[in-house]
Amino acid sequence: MVKLTMIARVTDGLPLAEGLDDGRDVKDAEMYKQQVKALFKNLASGHNDASRMSIETGPYVFHYIIEGRVCYLTMCDRSYPKKLAFQYLEDLKNEFERVNGAQIETAARPYAFIKFDTFIQKTKKLYQDTRTQRNIAKLNDELYEVHQIMTRNVQEVLGVGEKLDQVSQMSSRLTSESRIYADKARDLNRQALIRKWAPVAIVLGVVFLLFWVKTKLCQLPLLVVQVQTSETSDWGLDTHEGLIMFQNGL
Repeated sequence: MVKLTMIARVTDGLPLAEGLDDGRDVKDAEMYKQQVKALFKNLASGHNDASRMSIETGPYVFHYIIEGRVCYLTMCDRSYPKKLAFQYLEDLKNEFERVNGAQIETAARPYAFIKFDTFIQKTKKLYQDTRTQRNIAKLNDELYEVHQIMTRNVQEVLGVGEKLDQVSQMSSRLTSESRIYADKARDLNRQALIRKWAPVAIVLGVVFLLFWVKTKLCQLPLLVVQVQTSETSDWGLDTHEGLIMFQNGL
């Protein structure tokens, strides 16, 4: 039986529509819905390229088709015929494109086409009983074969996406850390150069300063002071006429 139906935009994983009563008779229904959302996220990241695939999860199987940048997904019992599951998705796809095709790219909020649930419920009822004449005819229809559609395990599919996300995060972290290391290396080199050449620069500065001071002092003119003798100076001191020469020399 069909247990769950969800439709999402592949480019960003935005859910567009869902069967409103899906999961009522499914144990751990919320867990399976989380797996579907994780799968949509992987598809939006380009981790799965197949346009049609079956993914086993516990007692159920996810079947999905991708058409026109939209993913149509259903979850069925493992015993449910694969051929009917994909026929069911084809019916949903054709009607969804007919009714909402022009608005798919512009949808900005989750479940923008929730009214499509009416068609989902009506179509699901047609596919619930595999023994009806209609469904038996579809099973015998050789125009639609599903033998070549790949079947994988949900842990394998989601695990690949998680590993790729981890690799991407690790790459970003390594790039950031390498930039930090390069900046620190430049700072350390600058500090090493300062420690190496600072003493030399200080010594050279002192030598240059002393040389400059000596040069300036040597350029001072000869000072001649003439002192006339008198018995008593204005200060009351005995002085003699003499020539006192002051020359500043080192």
